[in-house]
Amino acid sequence: MTHTPSTPRTPPTTRTTTTTAPPAKATKATKAAKAAPASTATVRSAAPWESPWEGLLTSALLGTDRRTPPPEVLAPGKDAPVALLDAAALHTVRRRAGLLPGPAAAPPARAPRDGRAGLPGAAQRRLGQLLADRAAPAGGGGRRGAAPDLTELLPQWLAAANAHGYAAPAPMLPALLDAARARTDLRPQALAFAGPRGLWLARLNPEWKFALRGGSGGAVPPAADDAEAMRRLWEEGLFAERLALLTAVRARDAETARALLASTWPTERAEDRLMFLDSLRDGLSGADEPFLEQALSDRSRNVRSTAAELLSALPGSALAGRMAARAATCVSMDRTGGGQVISVEAPHECDTDMQHDGVVPAPPGGRGERSWWLGQLVEAAPLSGWPARLGGRTPEEIVALPVLDGWADELHAAWCRAAVRQGDARWSAALLGSPTAPPDTGPGTTSLAERAKLLATLSEAERADWVAAFIAAHGLPEAFQLLGGCAVPWSGPLGRAVVDALDIARDAGSYPWSFSGVMGLAERCLDPAEVSRLELLTATPDEPEGGSPGAGGYWSEAFQRLVSTLRLRALMHAELAPAPGQALQAHEADGPVPGQPPGPAAEALPRPIREPIREPIPGGQEA
Repeated sequence: MTHTPSTPRTPPTTRTTTTTAPPAKATKATKAAKAAPASTATVRSAAPWESPWEGLLTSALLGTDRRTPPPEVLAPGKDAPVALLDAAALHTVRRRAGLLPGPAAAPPARAPRDGRAGLPGAAQRRLGQLLADRAAPAGGGGRRGAAPDLTELLPQWLAAANAHGYAAPAPMLPALLDAARARTDLRPQALAFAGPRGLWLARLNPEWKFALRGGSGGAVPPAADDAEAMRRLWEEGLFAERLALLTAVRARDAETARALLASTWPTERAEDRLMFLDSLRDGLSGADEPFLEQALSDRSRNVRSTAAELLSALPGSALAGRMAARAATCVSMDRTGGGQVISVEAPHECDTDMQHDGVVPAPPGGRGERSWWLGQLVEAAPLSGWPARLGGRTPEEIVALPVLDGWADELHAAWCRAAVRQGDARWSAALLGSPTAPPDTGPGTTSLAERAKLLATLSEAERADWVAAFIAAHGLPEAFQLLGGCAVPWSGPLGRAVVDALDIARDAGSYPWSFSGVMGLAERCLDPAEVSRLELLTATPDEPEGGSPGAGGYWSEAFQRLVSTLRLRALMHAELAPAPGQALQAHEADGPVPGQPPGPAAEALPRPIREPIREPIPGGQEA
């Protein structure tokens, strides 16, 4: 197309005219000018250097009475607004027809191979049902009915599928990524199930960029013997790729991972140093101590605090020894009490050496300085040193000793944090005390959140037995947080304790929604073998005298839902289990190839993904 050269640029002209009656079809600007008290208005003609399109655009934005359209637009017999619209339609066609095609964007890379086994047919249909139920609109009202909540079964289904080593069906990857985008609790299991193809697909849709932050960014980790590729990815990769690389290398060779981290440590951002340092929690050992000691002098306070916390989790570290020496000067047996009472003398100052070792000098609101410093010293000191310091007593005997001057709560709370940090099951059991004792008279903390952390250090069997005894003694009102930390499915004693407590609550005449949290946990965590015992509770009981009206019917409905959910969970696991003697079939080897006729996987992609990408999508960048 031939383009008319632009007119030489000259300064715009401004003319002043006296306005007359407004045109038949006035713009908003015209009406505003008419309403103004002044009888004259300044009208500016199109600038000579503007192209016809620019002149039309400016007149449309300002109004034809404030900016005169180009002369060729003002045809005789036409109002200025109508003439402007006619000219805009004409020039729009000219502009589109005159556009030159741009260079074609590079097609996306071929989808990586996923060598895991494909899902059995029944399990694939079940996944489609679970994902479809996730997108279904929620029903009105607060009554759930007797049907299972499929949305809450999706996390368990994903965990079981990953345990079997299945690969996600390609047509379901978009729905799976959408589900993970909506629920952060699904992301670890969903991304593991989606595998390398899920990360490949996430690069093509900016709405799924969370997968690139939480995964390896789609990059295949270099081979263990390819030092050059490893160095290049570490120095040039996205943050998620680098974090995944550090984690993978540390799992097979911790020394190489530390050397990789040390090579760029001084130039890393503070928030990246913190995340890299936090990744050392897995597999933490004494070999990490020299690097962590150097991090104690980091310029970031958060990095220094994390380094001190990791060092204190190593009872044999130099920092743990320094903290033990400081704590020993504060906590000892009181000689005047016959050696049967603990005496506490909290620190009077927080010197520079204490701050270097991670002690934060400024307490939070409502805390005294001395108690704040004492708690930090005791929680960082190795628990193994207290028996010798306190008369050779066992942890159970130590926590039972009285503490002078009201320091018992502060001291026991610090020991609880130390037991969690050091993973000491013996001290955790001593601080938890007997599950049948009233919670407010326990030897350690009375906080349910702190008790849940202490329980996490015990073995699965010990944890389940303790919570079962706690529920049998105190019922369900305070058991929700404790149940959340127990292994799934619940053990027989724990499951029976929960069912018995629900039965007692029903007989008491309360409504089931008072225990909706525990009921939801039971649907996800009870062993399906408990169905036979639960079926007896699905019948509507007689209402007790003084009970809540209609509560029996609601309880019957709740138990029916629980039974149907447990049966569905058993069916889900059966569908995922391969048939006896049948080898798992390998998943399709190759992904869709751009430019070829789309198969089922390509047809399932959202339309913007199947179309050519005009601009590169910045996948993996942190929000």
